Amino acid sequence: MDPTPFSPPDRDEAYLRLLAEHERALATYVYSLVNSPADAADILQECKLSMWRMFDRFEPGTDFRAWGRTIAIHQILNFRRAAKRRPDSPLDREFIEAVAAEIDRRSDHLDRKADVLRSCLRKLPADHRAIVVWRYYDECEIADIATRSQRTEEAVYRLLSRIRRTLNDCIRRQLNAPATP
Repeated sequence: MDPTPFSPPDRDEAYLRLLAEHERALATYVYSLVNSPADAADILQECKLSMWRMFDRFEPGTDFRAWGRTIAIHQILNFRRAAKRRPDSPLDREFIEAVAAEIDRRSDHLDRKADVLRSCLRKLPADHRAIVVWRYYDECEIADIATRSQRTEEAVYRLLSRIRRTLNDCIRRQLNAPATP
């Protein structure tokens, strides 16, 4: 495998950008496979350091999250070997790998759902997208949305209900549609 074609400053920036984008998913992955939050935090820190040390081996354009998970599973297994199967963590290697595989499978499905949701959101009229952004991204109260959109609170509740139904229908249709080659 060729080393990454990043120059040192670009390499730093590329790593930090990719880590920032996938850090939450990586942390969720590690914390779901390790009983102790303190141990999970230590493993996650080691994982990030290992990823940094091995970033020259990462192939740009490939799946950074999958690459990070592979490193994380090795860090978890190394930790378990070093801990010599402490009584408070009865998980064995096969179980950890099985859970990791299930998390990967579900994550791929959730990634697909997130892509479909973005596609469905783009299909909404601009004023409906604004309502969704205000409510779910900006976390505005219904009263604030009513003021911004010049609607009553009751009208905002009804509109949000219709928008959610429209998005759910769109997502269901796209997820159930046959894959196009």
